[in-house]
This record gives sequence, structure tokens and C-alpha cells, in this order.
Amino acid sequence: MSTATVVMGMAVVVAFHAHPDDEALLFGGTLARLAAEGHRVVLVVATDGEMGEARPDRGTDRLDELHASAGVLGVSRVVHLGYADSGHGPVLYPDPPDRSRFTRATPDEAAGRLAEVLREEQAGILIGNDPNGGNRHPDHIRVHEVARRAAKLAGTPRLMEATRPREPTLRVYKMASTLRLIKQYDAAELRGSYTARADITHRVNVRRYAGKKRAALASHASQTSGTGRSAKMFGLMVKLPVPVFALVLGREYYTEVGEPRSWLD
Repeated sequence: MSTATVVMGMAVVVAFHAHPDDEALLFGGTLARLAAEGHRVVLVVATDGEMGEARPDRGTDRLDELHASAGVLGVSRVVHLGYADSGHGPVLYPDPPDRSRFTRATPDEAAGRLAEVLREEQAGILIGNDPNGGNRHPDHIRVHEVARRAAKLAGTPRLMEATRPREPTLRVYKMASTLRLIKQYDAAELRGSYTARADITHRVNVRRYAGKKRAALASHASQTSGTGRSAKMFGLMVKLPVPVFALVLGREYYTEVGEPRSWLD
């Protein structure tokens, strides 16, 4: 039995991420597996995923996609902390009229909002991001900072930081560049991203849930269409046959904060 708090026979796991679609990419298989095994899964997203200038008429589009993805994965509750996407480029756009960009919010303020959810749910496990924010996106790094603060504030027993092994990720980008699937990549930046293989504490087998993970990713239609690099890669992933998708994305990776214990072995 997990050391997580148990409510009505189910462990309560809260997964915290920055943008709609991160949940499918980072830990979609894990969430589907947890839900299928009878645990209560709560998804908390920091931002609405909308970049650029404020677009109040489109402010819920990506959140609607998130709810669709959550439904596929078996998530019991979805919470938006109320922030706007900060973007990944050099320009931090002005705040929309009704909310701030996530990176403009103080970590303590955001941690207080997340801790409130953790207390409400009596969560035993919180999932956040690794110290590099995976790909070094500023919102992802802020998720890491906020999750660590919130776990302490709420007294959540276990904190798992979602990541990927750095070495094979670098190889994948090199191969994609060679095959001209992407025009260029920054090898130096990648070497400072994600987590060294030796530091990963948990490797979760989610191949049985590959179909759900792919369907969750496909729920984010705004991100799987278009001509940008990310859209092309997302579009390619959702078109893969499930067995191939499972082979490529059938494991998800975590580093546990503190002494590692058994989890989804």
C-alpha cells in the first residue's frame, strides 16, 4: 500500500503542471494508470495556455481541451490556479486584464493556492516538475518552485518530480535534426535540460495505457495542428499506431524528493 493518504480506499494524487497538454506529454500514462487502479487523481494547471497579447474571447479554448484530456485519462477533478501563460520567448507580454502571467506571480502566492487544493484533497502524493522545468520553459521552472513550497505548506508526504532522461532525449533531437524533422536545436541547452539518467528514481511502465495517453494528447487539437515545430512533432505523435506510440512513449520518469520509496513498481 502506498503511504499516500487514503480516502474511501483510494490514494489521492495531485498532478501539477504549467500548461494544457503538459499533462498528456509528461505523465498522461501515469495518470491513466493511477485512475484505472482505483486512485483519485486531481489535475492542477497553473496557466490557461494562452500566449501573446490578452485574448479574452479565446481564454478558455485550451482549458476546454484540458478537460477533454482529463476525461480520457480518468481524472476526477481539474483545477486552474488562475494564471496566464508566460510564453517561452524573450518577450513577456503584458498581463491580461483579469490575471497575471505565471512568472510574474510570486512563488509563495501560487504555492498558497496549490496548497489549498492539497489540503482539500488530503493529498498523499504531489507530482511536479524537475528543477530544470524539463525543457527550461520559465513556467515549468516556476511549477518546480511552487510545488516544493506547496508540499511543505500542506504537509504532503511525497513529492514526485516528472522528468525525462537527458541522454536519450539529446539523441532523439540529434536524430530528428539528421532526418530534417526539425531545422535546428541547441545541444548546449539540451545538456542542461531534464535529468541525468542516474538521478531518476522511478521509471513507470505505462505501455498498457498508451492508447489513452495518445488520445489525451490528441484532445489538444490546437497544439497538434499548424506549421510550427512543436505542432509538427505533436501531430506526428498522435498519428503513430498505438503499438509504436507505446514503444516510444511507454515509460514515464520521476525523481522523488527525499528518500525514494516504492511507487507503481
